[in-house]
Amino acid sequence: FLQSNNLLNIFRQTATITVMAVAMTFVISAAEIDLSIGGVAGLASVVGAIMLRDHGLIQGILGGLAIGFVVGSLNGLLVAHVGIPSFLVTLGMQGVAIGFAALVTNYYPIPILNDTFNAIFGSGTIGWFPGLLLWSFTAVIIGWITLTKTTFGRRVLATGGNRDAAEFNGINTKNVKFKVMLISSVVASIAGLLYAGRLQTGRYEWGAGDELSAIAAVILGGTSLFGGRGRIIGTFFGALLVGLINNGLILAGLPVSQQQIVRGLIIILAVALAKKK
Repeated sequence: FLQSNNLLNIFRQTATITVMAVAMTFVISAAEIDLSIGGVAGLASVVGAIMLRDHGLIQGILGGLAIGFVVGSLNGLLVAHVGIPSFLVTLGMQGVAIGFAALVTNYYPIPILNDTFNAIFGSGTIGWFPGLLLWSFTAVIIGWITLTKTTFGRRVLATGGNRDAAEFNGINTKNVKFKVMLISSVVASIAGLLYAGRLQTGRYEWGAGDELSAIAAVILGGTSLFGGRGRIIGTFFGALLVGLINNGLILAGLPVSQQQIVRGLIIILAVALAKKK
C-alpha cells in the first residue's frame, strides 16, 4: 500500500473523482443533487471515442463535451424552470445516459488509438508530473477561486442557504440552479474523456457509481448536504480519502459489491455527523 507506485496510482485514480466532486460541490452548495454524472461520463467517453475514430481529435473532444452541455441543459431546465426535484431528474437522466451509451456501442468498448488524445486526457506527463494530477489540481484551483472569490460563488451559497432571502436580495436563483446543473454535467463529460484517455477506450461502464464517490468526497470535505456551505479544498481531501479507501479495499481483495457497500456506509455516516453540527 505504501509503495510509491501505488500511492501515485491512487492520485491518478482519484483525479476523475476529484474533478467531478469539485463540480458536485457547487450543486450541493446550491441545495441540489446530481446523480447523473456517472452516466454522463460513460456516454461522453463513448461519443468522444466514436467521433475521434471517425472524424479526428478536435471533433472527438467537442463531441464528448457536447454530451455534457446537452444533458446539463436538460437537467437545469427541468430542475430550475419546470420545478422537478433534482434527485428525480438526474436519477432518470442517469438511466437514459447509460442506456444510450450501451445502445450505440452494443455493449462493446470503442478503442482509442490517437496518442495525442491519450496523452492529453490520461497517460501523458509533464516531466515527471502525471497529466491527470494537473487536471485534478486545475479543477480544484478554478473551483476554489470561483466559489470563494466571485459573485457567482456567493450567489450559489446564498441560493443554497436561503432561497427566499436570496431572491429578496435580487438573486435569480433559477439561473443559479440552471448553471450549477450545467457545470456539473459538462465537468462530468470532461471526466468521461479522462477515463477514455487513461484507459484508451470509450465504454458505457466508465463512471458507473462515481456519483456515490463524488457525493462522499463532498460531504466528507465539509460541504453541507443541505446547501449554503461549500468547501472546495475539503472536497479535494475528501476525494483523496475516498481514493485511499477504495485502493485499500481493492488491495484487500474485496469485490466491487462490497466496495459499493462501504462507500454507501461512508455517505450515511458523513451525513449523520454533518446533521449533528
